[in-house]
Amino acid sequence: MKRAMSIKDLRTEYHRRICKEIIRIRGDRESESSYPNFADGSSKSSRDIAWRMLRYLEYKDNEHRKPIKEQRVGDLFEEITKDFLESAFERLQHLRPGSWIYSTVRTSISSFNQYEHLAHLEVTVKQDKELASVLGRDYIIKPDIVIGRQPVSDKEVNRRERLIAKTDDIARLTPLRKRNYKEPRPILHASISCKWTIRSDRSQNTRTEALNLIRNRKGPLPHIVAVTAEPLPTRIASLALGTGDLDCVYHFALLELEKALNDLDNADQCDMLNMLIEGRRLRDISDLPFDLAI
Repeated sequence: MKRAMSIKDLRTEYHRRICKEIIRIRGDRESESSYPNFADGSSKSSRDIAWRMLRYLEYKDNEHRKPIKEQRVGDLFEEITKDFLESAFERLQHLRPGSWIYSTVRTSISSFNQYEHLAHLEVTVKQDKELASVLGRDYIIKPDIVIGRQPVSDKEVNRRERLIAKTDDIARLTPLRKRNYKEPRPILHASISCKWTIRSDRSQNTRTEALNLIRNRKGPLPHIVAVTAEPLPTRIASLALGTGDLDCVYHFALLELEKALNDLDNADQCDMLNMLIEGRRLRDISDLPFDLAI
């Protein structure tokens, strides 16, 4: 009988796919200028950390691998991360039951119950150029990964015992109850931004999206997180430090990053990493499925 995959097994498979499908070596492999494509080639610290991480990820270099475009890297990172989260979160159904949807097709938040009013606003703005110049269009967000929960039928509500009847004049407004809407929409449970690497302009964009999710909702706030492969803690800090917008930042291989920094004895980067972890602003990708169950 085949053994069920644990969260650790899924994490290992996640890394195997990233190593095989995304990671490539840039530059001349025979010189010190070569580096993994999640490092900054102009930064020695970034190159050294990334190379050391690859050892712990058991990356097997293959010079015959086809080159990969930067845009494709981002798409694959989203897809592979989504697959990991779906597999892991589904195994936690006993902690957070429900019917869930997972998507990386840049689904507009107006497709979800808390933000469906934005669809009407978008139509109005398109027809009024003056209004468009005032409001802009930043409020129509299409997250890299979305997780939504489907509303439930009364039959499901009453599965264990009779809790509500059609004739009851109560619970008529909650979006969790399917019968309350002619066209029920899923409830946005999580908005996940994926950043293969981090630059200051990219981190600002992620924060702006997070603030719009907070301000424009009509209903419960979804989890708002970011996932990155950035090897430099000082750059991760540009996204992770502070509170009020993102719940937390998750690293695709935080354990391997810690080991790499300890090996290299990079005091500045180690200090920043420890501050982010101890300040509960940075966690490993394996923590995210559990945090989604909260």
